[in-house]
Amino acid sequence: MRNSTKQYSKDNLFFLPLGGAGEIGMNLNLYGTQGKWLMVDLGVTFTQELGLEVLMPDPQFIVENRRDLVGLVLTHAHEDHIGAVGHLWNKLRCPIYATPFTAALVRAKLQEAGVLKEATVHEIPLSGAFELGPFALSYVTLTHSIPEPNALIIKTKAGTIVHTGDWKIDTDPLIGKATDTEALTRLGDEGVLALVCDSTNVFEKGHTGSEADVRKHLIPLVAKQKGRVVIACFASNVARLATAFEAAKETGRRVALVGRSLHRMVDAARACGYIKANDLVKENEIKNIPPEELLLICTGSQGEPRAALARIAARQHPGVHLEEGDTVIFSSRRIPGNEPQIKVVQEALLMRGVNLITDKDAHIHVSGHPSRGDLKDMYTWVRPQILVPVHGELTHMREQARWGKKCGIPQSIVPQNGQIIALCTDNLGIVDEVPFGRIALDGMELVPSRGPMIRDRAKLSSGGVISVSVRLTKGRLKDAIQLVCVGVVEKEQEAALRQEILDEITGLLHLATKEKLENETALKDLLSSCVRRTVNAFKGKKPVVITHVFYG
Repeated sequence: MRNSTKQYSKDNLFFLPLGGAGEIGMNLNLYGTQGKWLMVDLGVTFTQELGLEVLMPDPQFIVENRRDLVGLVLTHAHEDHIGAVGHLWNKLRCPIYATPFTAALVRAKLQEAGVLKEATVHEIPLSGAFELGPFALSYVTLTHSIPEPNALIIKTKAGTIVHTGDWKIDTDPLIGKATDTEALTRLGDEGVLALVCDSTNVFEKGHTGSEADVRKHLIPLVAKQKGRVVIACFASNVARLATAFEAAKETGRRVALVGRSLHRMVDAARACGYIKANDLVKENEIKNIPPEELLLICTGSQGEPRAALARIAARQHPGVHLEEGDTVIFSSRRIPGNEPQIKVVQEALLMRGVNLITDKDAHIHVSGHPSRGDLKDMYTWVRPQILVPVHGELTHMREQARWGKKCGIPQSIVPQNGQIIALCTDNLGIVDEVPFGRIALDGMELVPSRGPMIRDRAKLSSGGVISVSVRLTKGRLKDAIQLVCVGVVEKEQEAALRQEILDEITGLLHLATKEKLENETALKDLLSSCVRRTVNAFKGKKPVVITHVFYG
């Protein structure tokens, strides 16, 4: 539904997602009232396409309204919620608010980006409250797969919002406190206008399991193994890391961390008092430890080509070598879309006689997101008038809207990135739309993900490139035509294609008028068309053609 903004006053409350609606990752949420904007989370997603590694939301709308941005508040420390802070803070230049564990990791990102001295990071205690302009804010402790996940409570003149961030219900999370159901119930008693809620696991029945259950299964599983044991997991799952440390302790093994992000996460967890990780084996000492006495914790459970496990599987890691009889435990789920690259890593390990154990073989992973039972409990505690599903593909968000209605929530609206939604019970709807998009990290540079350079790169990847150089004197070829083909045909076909192209260009130059031959731009266009037409007839492809024309 769409309504005119003229029907709304500055006291109304607006929700604007620029990332994270209709997708999992790249969360960037804005709340507006009384002429001010509050940003909640600023994340990334990862890609392997076209030489890119990281994608993030384009914040151009709020950059243009930066004077009205009161601050960036972070719900928790996962990359899809904080990963873009270091890259984009220079555009926003606003204060940042986070609980201690998240703040520690954000400071490291700002340090790496070279802006830590300029940025202000306010550390808010767990369950702390603070005010930013017209927004009265407070954190409520939830449980997830990382320390200090928080629901953000946003109180305004127009009503109260509960923004869940990522969460599940875990009565025994191992690290940190359990969900603060009393605080959520009090909010429900006071009255909640809208619940903006994680949709990731809405199709899963029942309740999401507990980290404590994983520990019960993972420790005896490690005890059964004979050679080296590798546990591949998400670096951010500190409770899983703590379980790995406990498994090593109970089975007489020593722990080595393999992967830069693991060291960063463990350092932050130590500083905040969540784990004790003593007597860790350094990577350059791993080869000195007998296999049966070693437990390695590795990044790369999703098959990321540059992560530790992929390099180990490809025999490219300088300090870790696996052999027949060793075991790799994939203590994580497969994120949709990562299956091919995970298979590549697993096949490489199997070829070397390494034993593989996944969540299909044993209860060694549990999700960090709410299943239908968790969602129903949240609805019961908070009792919102409006449900706004986020953090999911469109099918997930629509299903949560249906589930919320079935559970008694009066109204819901499924947002899309770029839509400004008025959160009011008597006139809920889309009031405007703003431009949105994605920014890619290309090496060390931020570029539009669909800009001219990336479009050219996509063309190169699909059809290859041909470079043609001709030199003319008085309308005739002075030198032999120079032709370079890259990524167009297989080597054994290249000679035949080259000859066809050279024949066509020679014929073209012979028939072209004097005016065309002496007009550099027109001649370049003729050459490009000739080459593309010839390759298309030869192979059914149209490569990128680069032409050079010289005179004299």
